[in-house]
Amino acid sequence: MLEKAMRKPFHLFTCHRRDEDDFTVIAHRGASAYYPENTFPSFEGAIAMGADMVELDVQLTSDAEVVVFHDENLSRCTNGRGRITDYTLMALKKLDAGGWFGRKFKNVKIPTLDEVLDICKNRIAVNVEIKTASVSRIISGGIEEKCLKIVERCRMKEHVVFSSFDPCALLHLKRLDKTAPVAVLYKKKIYGSKRLPDMMDALDAVAFNCSKSELNNEWMALAQSCGIPINVYTVNDIRSMRKLINMGVSGIFTNKPDVLKKVSAEIRKLKSEDKQL
Repeated sequence: MLEKAMRKPFHLFTCHRRDEDDFTVIAHRGASAYYPENTFPSFEGAIAMGADMVELDVQLTSDAEVVVFHDENLSRCTNGRGRITDYTLMALKKLDAGGWFGRKFKNVKIPTLDEVLDICKNRIAVNVEIKTASVSRIISGGIEEKCLKIVERCRMKEHVVFSSFDPCALLHLKRLDKTAPVAVLYKKKIYGSKRLPDMMDALDAVAFNCSKSELNNEWMALAQSCGIPINVYTVNDIRSMRKLINMGVSGIFTNKPDVLKKVSAEIRKLKSEDKQL
């Protein structure tokens, strides 16, 4: 059991400095409050704002290429129609994935996972969320194996953690590579009333990700006693940021990494001043 093992927090960063309290600023789909989500401008923006990690979503094209895109349907974030799985990579690259957000982002393209990892390498860590629509019973040749190979090829293995609402994706990753770091992405209808340590043990997970509304005092107490990092999504208001940081969460997913970084620094400064009194 984790209570006895005292699982140590998982640290992704060897290429840049961590905050003293190891709090992680996670840019949700990049700096998506300011740039079109899951695009190069959004990830570059997050890096410029000093985020510790970017979160992105991956799924497969009709020709089995791994692209970075959130929705199953193209209409919200591109000028295309239909499902992303009905398009080849070449066809997707012809779409405008930025104009919906603002004129200056017109003709921004849907990136592949390779392309995003290339710009993140030696600059920032990455949370790769595997979308449930792309998860199948196939292990060999499935999206999980493709992602692992891409991460290895990009030499980002030490700086990538995988998550998915579908626990099968995490089990597949572990079958393929038992050292692959995975995070539980909590959904009550899947995990039910399972205890936090049991969920972590079942998937050999390194972190637990949940929504702000799902986080409770019992989970926080267990997490702190067992050394389980809890990351909360998606938080964009300052009041909630302050509350969660003071509760002791390990990280927060936000569309506004600049705001969260400032709030985190202010709280760390106050704590430091209190210790000196």
